[in-house]
Amino acid sequence: MGVCNVTPDSFSDGGLHFTQQAARDRVDELIAQGADFIDIGGESTRPGAAPVPADAQIGRVLDAVRYAASRGACVSIDTADPGVAAVALEAGACAVNDVSCLRDDGLARIVAGARAAYVLMHARGTQSAMPGFSRYPDGAYADVVRDVVAEWEEAALRACSLGVAREALVMDPGLGFAKNARQSGELLARVGEIVRAVGAPVAIGASRKSFLTMVERDAPPGERIGASIAAALHAARAGAAMLRVHDVRATRQAIDLDRALTGGARSAPHAASEARLGGVG
Repeated sequence: MGVCNVTPDSFSDGGLHFTQQAARDRVDELIAQGADFIDIGGESTRPGAAPVPADAQIGRVLDAVRYAASRGACVSIDTADPGVAAVALEAGACAVNDVSCLRDDGLARIVAGARAAYVLMHARGTQSAMPGFSRYPDGAYADVVRDVVAEWEEAALRACSLGVAREALVMDPGLGFAKNARQSGELLARVGEIVRAVGAPVAIGASRKSFLTMVERDAPPGERIGASIAAALHAARAGAAMLRVHDVRATRQAIDLDRALTGGARSAPHAASEARLGGVG
């Protein structure tokens, strides 16, 4: 899942793809690099970011969604707003990436009505209330994997009660969302346990996040690519079905070489998305 942030203030690439042409260029780049999904969002979810009204999000993302869909890409809309999701799905998106852990029941109803895929990410509260990057109380979880899985399952059951098909769900443990660096690192280290615990494919979004500075303290987002690729490779080996990344080509190369050296199958572009969405939409 390649990231296309049509925002002025995202933590890693804010402003880079904010104009209509820059967003289209980013879509072209991600397709050329072999992304299975293009995740398009118009609202930054970095800690402390202010909420963006639905009409502003739509104004930012709609052209990019339409353009990506016209190019045959599988598009996910990164939003927690039902109105934004509805417009994007109508414009050609096939999935919703919800970082709010279903804060608004209306979002599940929109997903159900469109028979779309639903990436449901674990979170507590809003990112605007987060005190800073990777800052969260160390004792907030008794066991971070068990607590995250249990809280995600509660949201998943609610989504299903609102009409979302269980097979349409993808589980994301939400690295960096209501977690400090230690908690995010532990979730990543124990991805295999998460995969075994949930009855849904697991998505991991570690790319360039602040907790990766555990291996190089002062590295800015654009210089966390090595750690990001290592995180993605670890998650893939542990059974994660989807990786949300900024650096698609480098990540695919690492995973494909690892599989070639260990006798695994090479990941053909779009194979994962086609298999995942075979019964949806």
